[in-house]
Amino acid sequence: MDLVTAVVAWFADPAHWGGANGVPVRLAQHVGISLLSIGIAAALALPLGLYIGHTRRAQTLAISLANVGRAIPSLAAIAIVVPFTQMIDPGRGFNLYPTIIAMIVLAVPPILVNTYAGVAEVDRDLVETARGMGMTERQVLGRVEIPVALPVIVGGIRSASVQVIATATLGAVYGLGALGGYIVEGVAQRDDGRLFAGVVLVAVLALGAEGGLALLQRRLTAATARPA
Repeated sequence: MDLVTAVVAWFADPAHWGGANGVPVRLAQHVGISLLSIGIAAALALPLGLYIGHTRRAQTLAISLANVGRAIPSLAAIAIVVPFTQMIDPGRGFNLYPTIIAMIVLAVPPILVNTYAGVAEVDRDLVETARGMGMTERQVLGRVEIPVALPVIVGGIRSASVQVIATATLGAVYGLGALGGYIVEGVAQRDDGRLFAGVVLVAVLALGAEGGLALLQRRLTAATARPA
């Protein structure tokens, strides 16, 4: 049985679509972990990026934070925090929390860099005109800089989303499950059908996120370029 046939046969088996380890459950787990990680990363990175981009202060700090986040391998990040999270919660502290923390570390750099770069690159004449009209700094940021920079900001979230979806599979090494569980189980059981079915599912999910956010980014770019 060749690889394609094995993967098709795996997907065609009704047993793989029901129960706690079925595709719908594991897909929901993967989506939930990814959304939570990206949401927390955005909550951390967006305010800092907006502040740095608007004030032009601490740009070196932003670059340094981004470089540190990119330099830490995600699997190593999971391993580093496991002892601490397991002390807090012996159950989920071994698989769930370390994976989410590692994914947050992975997602913060692209969101932070794109946010501050997008705001900082807004036409200064446009910003000064808004100030000349009597707008406060908060109004300048909210009404001028953020709308113009929004496509770039979404580009950072887009990049982070694809990276998190693909890399969250590493949590399965620590027993997290989700879609990465199929890959780890396939390797352990020498089951190529299961292994590559997991790869296909992760790829489809990542491509779906990439396509959806790319479409949103294009529409925002077109709306920004449209004359007022």
